[in-house]
Order: sequence, then C-alpha cells, then structure tokens
Amino acid sequence: MFHELSPRGWQNLYHNAVAVLQEVSEYELKVRLQEPSFARRVREVLNGFDAYMSDEKTWGKKLAPSLLSNPVAYFSAEIGFHETLPIAAGGLGILAGDHTRSASDLGLGFVAISIFYREGYFQQAISPDNWQTDYYVRLNPETLPLEPVLNEAGEPLVCSLDIDFSRVYFHAWRVNVGRVPVYLMDTNRPENQQLYRDLSLRVYGGDSTTRIMQEMLLGMGGVRLLRSLGVEPSVYHMNEGHVAFLTLELMREKISQGMPFEEALAATRSQCIFTTHTPVEAGHDRFRPELVRYALHAILPQVAPSFPELMSLGRVNPKDENEPFCMTVLALKASRAANAVSQLHGSVTRKMWQALYPGKAVDDVPISHITNGVHLLGWMKGPVRSFWRRKLGPRWEENINSAAYWKRMLDPKFISDEELWALRYRLRRALIEFARRRLEVQGQRLANLDFIAFDRILDPDALTVGFARRFATYKRAPLVFQDLDRILKLVHDRERPIQFVFAGKAHPMDDEGKRHLQQIIQLTRGSALRSRLVFIENYDVHVARQMVSGCDVWLNNPRRPFEASGTSGMKVSCNGGLNLSILDGWWREAYDGTNGFAIGTDECPASIAGSGERWRRSCRSSIPGEWSASTPRSTTCPGSDLRSGQPGPGLRPGPRPRRGLGHAEPDSGIIDRTTAILPASKRIVYV
Repeated sequence: MFHELSPRGWQNLYHNAVAVLQEVSEYELKVRLQEPSFARRVREVLNGFDAYMSDEKTWGKKLAPSLLSNPVAYFSAEIGFHETLPIAAGGLGILAGDHTRSASDLGLGFVAISIFYREGYFQQAISPDNWQTDYYVRLNPETLPLEPVLNEAGEPLVCSLDIDFSRVYFHAWRVNVGRVPVYLMDTNRPENQQLYRDLSLRVYGGDSTTRIMQEMLLGMGGVRLLRSLGVEPSVYHMNEGHVAFLTLELMREKISQGMPFEEALAATRSQCIFTTHTPVEAGHDRFRPELVRYALHAILPQVAPSFPELMSLGRVNPKDENEPFCMTVLALKASRAANAVSQLHGSVTRKMWQALYPGKAVDDVPISHITNGVHLLGWMKGPVRSFWRRKLGPRWEENINSAAYWKRMLDPKFISDEELWALRYRLRRALIEFARRRLEVQGQRLANLDFIAFDRILDPDALTVGFARRFATYKRAPLVFQDLDRILKLVHDRERPIQFVFAGKAHPMDDEGKRHLQQIIQLTRGSALRSRLVFIENYDVHVARQMVSGCDVWLNNPRRPFEASGTSGMKVSCNGGLNLSILDGWWREAYDGTNGFAIGTDECPASIAGSGERWRRSCRSSIPGEWSASTPRSTTCPGSDLRSGQPGPGLRPGPRPRRGLGHAEPDSGIIDRTTAILPASKRIVYV
C-alpha cells in the first residue's frame, strides 16, 4: 500500500512507511482512499492489525499470564528489525529482533532495552581498487517509526547515571513492535559533553573507553529507565555480555537498602539469566583494571566494599591482579542460569569457562544450550506467504508454530514438484532483478555504463548459490573459489550452470576481513566469473530478505566450531531453498541426511565424504525430484524445531517419500581441507 502511495519514495526511503506518509499530503491521502479497492485493502490491514493486538487467546495469556504485569526485560546492545532502523551490526542484533517479534506473536510479557544509535551501523561502498569504504548516515527520529518517551507532564522523560566523574543524562525513544515495546536510550542531549553525547552515536563505535561507557549506559541506564517507567520485570535477560552491568545496578539498589554485598549478589543472581553467543575467547569484552576504576569511579562505593571485590566479579581468578575485567564472567557469576546458542556451542562454552567452576567436570559446568531460531513470517516475502496461504489455508499464520500443521508438507500429494519448482523460479527471478538494479547503481558510481549491460548479469535458469554474512575471517568467504578452474567448469556448464550472489560487511577495523571481501570483488570484476558472480553492497535486512528467498542453495563454510549458531540458513528453508553447510551451529542439529547437504561429518568436519551421486541423479529430469523431496524436509525440520516463536519441542518427522529416482548410498573418501568445499559445490550443479 505504501508502495502504491509513492513508488519512488518507498524505494528510496528504505521502505519507511513513516517517511512515505510525510511525502504524501493529507489531502492526497484522502483522495486516494476514495478508490474502493485501495480503501478496502487498507481496511483489511487495519482490521487484521486490530484483531492481532486485541487477541485474548495468545500463548502468553494462556500459559504465562504473570509476565503480562511483570514482563521479561530483554537487554541487547543491538536489535535489528528492519532496514528503516539500521542499529544492528550482525547476527546478534537480527536474532534480538526475531526474539522481539516472536514475543509479540506469542503475546508474551516482554520489554526490550537497547540504544538509539543516531548514525547506526556503517554504510558500505566498494572503491575502484576493490576495497571496502565505510561511511555513516545520520538517522532522523522524526522520519522513523519512533515515539518519544514522555513523563506525566508530556515532556521527554530524562534519566541519568554517573559515568567516570560526570553525570550523564539520557532520554528514550519507543518502538512498538506489535505488542512489544522496545526502548532505545539516547544521550544526545545539550546537558552532556560531546564525549557522552556520542555514546549513542554508532553501534560498537570508538575505543575501549567509549565501549565501557556505552555498556554502562546500556546496563545501568536501562534498569534506571525501567524504574522510571514503573516496569517491574520478573526476570532480566542478558543477550550477550555487553549488557552485564545491569547486574551491578541491581546490586546497587539492594545495597542502598542495607543488604550486604554477598546477599545482594545472590538476590541479583535470582533475577537474571544470560545467553552467550561467542565461542572465541577474544570475542568477549575485557577491560583493563585502570579503565574499570576510572569509568565506574562514582558507582564503585555503592556496589562493592572495595575495588578488588568489584574486580573479582569479572575475573576467572580473583587473585590475579593483572587479569582484566570480563563482561561474560560478570554475567555468568551474576545469573541463575546461562545458555549457549546451539548444542555444539554449549560444549565449547562449558570447556571455555570450566575454570570458573573449580572441581566440576566439563560436562557438569552449569551452562546449557538453547538453539537459536528465527521469526518465520518476518523472512517470508509476499509470494511465499501467498504460496503457503493457498496451500495451508487462510488461517495458516495462526498455526505457523504447530509442527502437526506443517506435517502435511511431507505428503507428496499435498504439494507437487511442479509447484515447488515454479516457486523457486519466481523467487530466483525476483532476486536477479533486484541484484541487477542494485548493481546498476553500484556500477554508475564507478563507471558510466549502459543500463542494458546489467540485464545480462546473472542467469534466471542457473542454480543460484548465496553467501551473505559478516566478512569475519573464520567464515572463509573466498574458500569456494580456491580451485577456480573447477568452479569455472561448473559455472559455464551449458546444461546445468551455477552462479553466485555474495553480500556482507567486514568490521571497519578488520583489515583481514576486508581483504577477504576484496578477493570476492576482484573475482566479480576481473575473472571469467564476471556476470556469474556478483557482490551486492551495503548488506542489510532488505538485502538479506531478497537473498534468503531468492537463493536456491545457502552456502556456509566457517571454521568449526566458531559458528556459535547461525540462523540465516533457517530463513532459506522457509522459502523453499536448501542448505549446504559445515556441520556447525544449528545445522549440525537440523541436518538429517535428507533436508539439505552437509560439508564434512561430525567425526571429521574438516573433510567431506563424497556423496555426489545424489546430486547428479536429482537433476536428470526437467523438474528435480530429489530437490522437491528435500525441500519439504528442509521446511519442516528447522521450521518445527528451531523457530524463535516455538515455546516447546517440535516434530522430528520421518523421511518424505522420494519422488525422483532412487536414493543411492554416498560413496566413501576423504578430501583435503583446502578443497573440501569444491566437490560439494560441484554437487550443487546437479540439484
């Protein structure tokens, strides 16, 4: 509807409904609503939203009514909902956004806390020498789906906390995500010095001093904001260690009422739970003792009898005066429960932090795992929703968390091969046309090329392999092209060609990650892969939505076990695509031998047992039978077990009957690590 009001505005304003409405006058809107069909659709949307908001039979109201008055307080340094509000740097923030939307769908008592970064995360552009350049765009709250948090007098609600030797003031913005309020704190106030105003400037911006101050604002400031709003949470959920200073604020409150330090710590522990996402030691925030003493100067006397006792909360070995203060250690010590984000990550995490629990075997370390999930509806494009609505009925959205409901996908008579393959073609075509538009804009910035040239980029008939994620070195983006000659044969196969679409950002300070990205860009511009390998700049939620729907195969080849969970592949599944991945994170649990393709084995993840026969046989007819057999399995297994909106255990259905040629057992053999991905890619061509 907003696209109809202003097609150009909708496209150029990052699909921002608020900004589009500001472009359309009240009179124009009234005139447009005189059109019966348009007015009818508007009423249908409004009526549907009203019904959603007023539903009295939600999961939360039936099974967790106490949380409606005392909600879960969910703290996260980044939250990613939509391209309109780019305040997420990667998977942690996107997961937080999916948690929030799923909490709304469940009717869960839930309130989220983060920061309004007025320049968000950086924007990406590729220079003529194929190097990532970074720039920032100022966000204007007046054109965003935000509303100021006001006090009883109708003025901005202002809170404060002491950071180092200064009083820092902040106000807040509210984002309404369905039934869930999200509060974003903002220090951009005239009372503050520029240093403190810029605490809410950029996601993970600045040096260690800026970082520890941001985390004080997020944790301590977030608790104070909730108090000012009159919100009394039943539990505080720390989404990664960045927010762990909230435990110090909870302790400060108790100590100010006369509670001893140890009792305050125990009482705080009973209120908090913690999710850790980082399987790499270097990925956990650590601060030098002198920086902690400086930043927490004002609050120190209020939370601990002495500085060493405060430091002990963030140290594995409290007696080691040289050990820095670790936010993850603080979160673990001040939580009643902690979890990793996949089964394998749980094992890695227990081993990583065993020293915190002297005398306990690794398996007895009290860190469990809850595998991440996704908000399915948020990652389905319109054509996909229409497809499922047509097949599953008009009330399908209400049953999206029901494993039994999705079980019908396993019936070969319920959805035909032709329908699935037609859906894949439609989504692939949409991705290719999106990519051509974006590449034309990218190309015009670097060279004055004829727009017709971009219509020859990518082939709608070629199997499309996608890779989109942060360009951290452990994710090994260039690995698939290590043996370029082999890849070129597959790309230029006349009967069964493949092609690649890449996207992603390297952290501004990660030059090694930027070099990986540079390798990909060089291949797109100066090799025989040109026009069959493309890189889409400025990866964000919008680009992700296009790619997870339009790519046939989702490639993931990190160094195991560094992918704590990963969730992008789950989004591919609900759009009828298949995963090709190292057995790491969520895929190690979801893969069952029929619902996608694994690189390596659990016992030998660095190598791969060749099973190319399955790929070769599946494309000997015009409509790939084994592809169509794998797609329902891919949709059903992750869909029923690993959705962020699924409060209970899901279904593990049996194999769907094969509709193509018979299944062949995989042949044996181990392939060297450096070429492990390449035979797997070769198999893609035959799907």
